[in-house]
Amino acid sequence: LLTDAPVDNQGKGEGFSPTDLVGTALASCILTIMAMAAERHGIALEGSTARVQKTMSSSGVRRIAALEVWITLPAGLDEEQRRLLQRAAAGCPVKRSLHDAVPMELHWS
Repeated sequence: LLTDAPVDNQGKGEGFSPTDLVGTALASCILTIMAMAAERHGIALEGSTARVQKTMSSSGVRRIAALEVWITLPAGLDEEQRRLLQRAAAGCPVKRSLHDAVPMELHWS
């Protein structure tokens, strides 16, 4: 895995930045934890996706200022199944690790 800093931070922007990988870790962790819950409860999760947007600080120390994740669940899930998957996502270890350091918002569709 090759990483590079973004062009606006002395890099060439030719690879993933370490902060991009933090966002990717959050999205993939959410999907992984939901898949584990879905398997335990016999819920078909095929077709689910997660898209993450990372916002960097614009002043002061360079850091991740916010992470937003848009999670799309398969059509046909009932409300109880959706709630179960949302609770599972809230327990994602990456989300819990970042909780006090980075504002995060999950959007569901």
